[in-house]
Amino acid sequence: MQISSRFTMGVHVLTCIVVLKDSMPMNSDTISQSVGVNPVMIRKLFRQLKAAGLIEVQRGGNGGVELAKPADEITLYDIYQAVDSVESGKLFHFHENPSTACPVGRNMHVVMDGRLDEIQKAMEDRMKTMKLADVINDTEKKIQEQN
Repeated sequence: MQISSRFTMGVHVLTCIVVLKDSMPMNSDTISQSVGVNPVMIRKLFRQLKAAGLIEVQRGGNGGVELAKPADEITLYDIYQAVDSVESGKLFHFHENPSTACPVGRNMHVVMDGRLDEIQKAMEDRMKTMKLADVINDTEKKIQEQN
């Protein structure tokens, strides 16, 4: 089980857009340096975040990217959903071939499916209460502490 790193990269990108907008151009090249990935990956994230209505992208000479709505209206769940953090909508991947000859193997999928769905729902519900604005505020505090 693992949520794709696209989720944390999405949060990182959106935080950069707000925190660094006055000190550097907000484009895939500069943001990719902060995230530590190829600008192509950032452009892919931009497309996903834009499609979800979280950012606006301006092309051309003074182009750049900005939030499409206030950071306190964007939840971590919004970002998680926007960047396809979990393939096929399932956080947990169940092992493929439990033995049907074994009484445990034969029943494990049925016994665990509801529990796994409940765990995922609890995590997603919690993410819906966490705002990008809080991540931005905490990041700015850390930056101030380091100066």
